[in-house]
Amino acid sequence: MAVSLRRAKASAPPNTSVAFHAPLFHDLVSGMETAERHVVLDLGAASTDMLALLGRSRCRVDIADVAYSGGIDELNASAAVNTAEALLPASLPGDGFDLVFCWDLPNYLTLDALSALMTAIERRARPRALVHALIVYAEREMNEVPGLFVPTADGELVDRNARGASIKAPRYSPEELGKSMGSFALDRARLLSNGMQEFVFQLQCHGDSYSGSGYA
Repeated sequence: MAVSLRRAKASAPPNTSVAFHAPLFHDLVSGMETAERHVVLDLGAASTDMLALLGRSRCRVDIADVAYSGGIDELNASAAVNTAEALLPASLPGDGFDLVFCWDLPNYLTLDALSALMTAIERRARPRALVHALIVYAEREMNEVPGLFVPTADGELVDRNARGASIKAPRYSPEELGKSMGSFALDRARLLSNGMQEFVFQLQCHGDSYSGSGYA
């Protein structure tokens, strides 16, 4: 497994958050273990546990670290595609993204900023690429900074980010998200035990009428 980092950042300190089951995340990662080589874009910070999990499959992992690199403020201020492109790792010819982990980043972006980010990702994605996201749904407030989600030995996810002040959660609906995802259409969604909604979006090719996932 090859790994590239856009910029090195310190990891967030651990906390005692409760692990939760994210079935769509589990399906995506499990599907990679028997699939051909893939290119994965992780918009979060580098995690040893996450890299170890992805290392079981033939893949290249690009770490963007948008959350902790100041990228959120940059995107929300400009909502420009060129700003979003500058936040992504340099791409290699013929090595488009197959799978993107957004984690809970969309909760911290305006819909215009999210649209710019997805347009930039779409330009570097392969046909039928998949995007995974966690959206605050049940709670009206969320932590003031995005989470650092890592897999556990039991196949669940846990947020290792330190808890700080709370801010209002946008609680984006599937319809709002759909309008800001460019050519990525909703493929699957699940309501999780922690009150979040888990989404998988798939890049639609010209003429597509069904977004069936090759990872199911």
